[in-house]
Amino acid sequence: MPANAKRPNLVLIMTDEMRGDCLGAAGHPDVKTPFLDTLAAQGIRFSRAYSTCPSCIAARAALHTGLSQEHHGRVGYRDGVPWDYPVTMAGELAKAGYATACAGKMHVYPLRRSMGFHHIDLHDGYLHAHRKPNIPHHEHQMVADDYLYWLKNEKGIACDITDTGLECNSWVTRPWMYDEHLHPTNWATGRALDFLRRRDRDQPFFLMLSYVRPHAPYDPPACYYDMYKNKALAPPFSGDWDDLERLRREGRVFCNTTGPLDPELIRQQQAGYYACITHVDHQIGRFLQGLMDEELYDNTVVVFTSDHGELLSDHGLCRKSRPYEGSAHIPLLLWGPEAVIGPGGRVSDRLAELRDIMPTLLDAAGVPIPSSLDGESLLQPGKGRAFLHGEHTAGPDSTHWIVTARDKYIWFSQTGKEQYFDLQADPQERHNAVDDIPCRERVEKLRARLIEALTGREEGFTDGRRLIPGRPTVEVLGQRL
Repeated sequence: MPANAKRPNLVLIMTDEMRGDCLGAAGHPDVKTPFLDTLAAQGIRFSRAYSTCPSCIAARAALHTGLSQEHHGRVGYRDGVPWDYPVTMAGELAKAGYATACAGKMHVYPLRRSMGFHHIDLHDGYLHAHRKPNIPHHEHQMVADDYLYWLKNEKGIACDITDTGLECNSWVTRPWMYDEHLHPTNWATGRALDFLRRRDRDQPFFLMLSYVRPHAPYDPPACYYDMYKNKALAPPFSGDWDDLERLRREGRVFCNTTGPLDPELIRQQQAGYYACITHVDHQIGRFLQGLMDEELYDNTVVVFTSDHGELLSDHGLCRKSRPYEGSAHIPLLLWGPEAVIGPGGRVSDRLAELRDIMPTLLDAAGVPIPSSLDGESLLQPGKGRAFLHGEHTAGPDSTHWIVTARDKYIWFSQTGKEQYFDLQADPQERHNAVDDIPCRERVEKLRARLIEALTGREEGFTDGRRLIPGRPTVEVLGQRL
């Protein structure tokens, strides 16, 4: 950015659990995202972006700190661990003179920890851990969550987001039961627009607009569900390694890591998920119009991403935390003035990760990037990194993985099982090629990279020469929980 240029405003738009392929701009055959496609057409779309620890808490730790999971410490999903990070994205921008605000989901602990934001309008979705009877009053979600407090004022004290009967990790789908303006997606957009109205107009701002959807429950307003409910949808991906026995055993349980067994429920799951995405997309359009109305459109940098994906019955699986593309591959768009981001209308195959968003925004603002960060600014030219190390602690399904621009190696830390996918020839991961003779040398090379990445880790997954399965796992490095 030229030294005499007016500092740009910064907007980070984030969804929860949106797949990297669920954009019209990415070639998805069914889902409609006209406003996000506009950002992609005028900006930069990073086609090889990942969440290297793909669940809400760990992913957001990488986002807010610019650190890899090895350094922020969260390698699984664990509520109730304090977020004591001295350097944060909003904190660095606040120190540099930016007004900072968040509308929507944070998912930190304690629930109202600011993470450097001057103001937060909070809605974290449905969080089991903050609904238990032993939760302190000020930490209980019914009190601490601004959207829930607002909804009860609008509809009555007995009203709750659980009134549909849908669960926050379920594949069950039905339309939103109240007026559309009461939906949490609309509420978050409204709070972001209210920030634009109330801001100090002599101060640059950083706004995070953080949606809970398309994370379950799949409860889009009826008009969006109607777009997909009778449409022929491309079926989920399947492969030669799918665990069909597990699907038969667990696929009738509404809240599980498998998808539904019933083909009609799969189709409804897809329809509800895609409808939630289109609903979010239209609300992003509403926000972009607000930028135009406030004459901020020409001097604002917008980043769009998600914390992780959703398997959506690919390979008989559901939800997140897995190394597969549906779970770990995320959308990432960068849009703004050409003077800041360079020429628009580009697609970059650079390997990117959530840890890169903090240094990218600091770079766009002309703010020094702390040397402690693991992420890299996506505004800086260069070849980028050769690979990413991903992982997630998930009991017997715990994995570590190496992904490159061309392929992926997966190691199950509890069983020692391995998988290898040639992502160029097989982007849907249909064939596990780990035992294919032509792939042997490549598998050995990626395994060696994983050994290098895990050397010195507290779990003892390697002795520096080989991977050691069956070692005890942790969800937070440095803590046995």
